[in-house]
Amino acid sequence: MAWLNSWETFVKVVESGSMAAAARRLDCTRAQVSKQVADLERAFGVRLFERSTRRLSLTPSGDIFHQHALRALEAIDSTEIAVKNLGEAPRGVLRISASITFGRLYVAPLLPQIVAQYPELRCELVLTDQLVDLVEDNIDLALRLTKAPPEDAVARKLVPMQRLICGTPAYFAAHGEPKSPHDLAQHNCFSLLHPDGGRVWRLRAADGEETVVPVSSPFQFNHIDCVLDAVLAGHGLAILPTYLCGPELAGGRLRRVLDEFEPQTSFGNYLYACYTPNRGRLPKVGVFIAELERLFSPLPPWEGCMAHKA
Repeated sequence: MAWLNSWETFVKVVESGSMAAAARRLDCTRAQVSKQVADLERAFGVRLFERSTRRLSLTPSGDIFHQHALRALEAIDSTEIAVKNLGEAPRGVLRISASITFGRLYVAPLLPQIVAQYPELRCELVLTDQLVDLVEDNIDLALRLTKAPPEDAVARKLVPMQRLICGTPAYFAAHGEPKSPHDLAQHNCFSLLHPDGGRVWRLRAADGEETVVPVSSPFQFNHIDCVLDAVLAGHGLAILPTYLCGPELAGGRLRRVLDEFEPQTSFGNYLYACYTPNRGRLPKVGVFIAELERLFSPLPPWEGCMAHKA
């Protein structure tokens, strides 16, 4: 593939800003870089760069070629990785990202099992509620609860995520149970603290009609663990994910209300495994996804404990 070198050289020139800088990165001469660019322009019959004494800039044709060249080179790189790793045992470092609470409860316990099964594999779990960059942060696989999976990555649905309105039996004994969404205005309702200061709950009925309810509480948090603690202490109600409140519901420490309404949040209704295309065929990524699918099948552990109680 003689053309491959010239495509890679072209991309390096764009990234470096000059042929001389690209030559230094490629450990070759400027003349060699210039010849490869000239060969490309001759083959396509168009100019790819506007040349001046100060700098290079892409022509419209060069800009289009640059976009396609990047995708083509990434596809080639993905193919090479897939072929080299196909059939190999998982090895190396597997970097996983997950939200703090979900990762602590359900992902961290998997790591000892996986490394015991695959001795050449090492795992690093990065827990953060901030959005990570798969490439810049060198993440092999990110677990995300989101409405909008990243468009530049593979997003594989793993398990549905349900949310419920919950409070303690003691709270309901003291303050009564809300019978309709509008009754929530008479209760302390905890929402995750957001920069925009929005304090409303959106609840969707079975017929699709959505009710918007202003809610309030005397204190707020920016982390779901603190919200759960406040609800368990009897300070009010909250919309909680079943992965967090399921065991509490099964144990009778929480009770759900307004079941006929589905809370609408910015987090979406599914947990996704997200990874760049060139990581998808790596054995280390494959075995971890398989382990997650076993964990969530036939029911995820939080749903299983609720079903067992029922």
